[in-house]
Amino acid sequence: MRAAALGVLNTSGPAAKAGEALRVAEAWRRGALALPSSCPLDLPERPARPARPELVPPGQVPRRRLNGQAGRFALMHAVAHIEFNAIDLAFDMVARFSGASDFDTLDRRTFVSDWIGVGEDEARHFEMIEQRLAELGGAYGDLPAHDGLWGAATATSDDVLARLAIAPLVLEARGLDVTPGMIEKLKSAGDRESAARLEVIYREEIGHVAAGARWFERVCGVRGLDRVKTFHRMVETRFKGGLKRPFNAKARERAGLYPDFYEPIAP
Repeated sequence: MRAAALGVLNTSGPAAKAGEALRVAEAWRRGALALPSSCPLDLPERPARPARPELVPPGQVPRRRLNGQAGRFALMHAVAHIEFNAIDLAFDMVARFSGASDFDTLDRRTFVSDWIGVGEDEARHFEMIEQRLAELGGAYGDLPAHDGLWGAATATSDDVLARLAIAPLVLEARGLDVTPGMIEKLKSAGDRESAARLEVIYREEIGHVAAGARWFERVCGVRGLDRVKTFHRMVETRFKGGLKRPFNAKARERAGLYPDFYEPIAP
């Protein structure tokens, strides 16, 4: 399974990476891939990437004004980039961490199944948004994008607890905060087709954050750590920029994140 996940990471083309993610998920479900062991696996520092989009500092990414098709395309392109990176984040979680000693006590198979399921969702999301970009007259790679998501992955590559804290519980949880506003703006601009795709992503991302919260708590339990204090420490030491308000408390609660978990460290 870890070798198959590595195959996703080493696939560069956007459509090919999404397709490989779906193929690996299907193979895991039908029992064609062996449960990961703790043997060493040579993992790349960065996953394979296509020549486009050009990766630039966040300030150079095109602004996403929604008063015209170009602005809506820029917004959906940014979403596609997030989903493309999210494929790799999920499969890196499996390849990098499913052999960790924490899972000698925990259920390794369930951990793999959860994150393969997340990766499968992200691949579907990417394909769905890529199709919408084509309907808007372009393709993923037409605009520059930033590399902040993989920067967060690099900062947490040494510890599954750090990765769980930052990838699902900070980055994806932030998506729960901002996506409803994006949906409403798209609807107000008359772009219900794009809004409908974001509604699918929003619903399924709640489950992704829930998986992160569940496994963060389980690993904290194995290590004898307080989950709230550990999350606060991880955000302070492993994530640049800190948490941002406002929070979508209702969606976060559905994912198992309550205000005492994040409010005390939000400026």
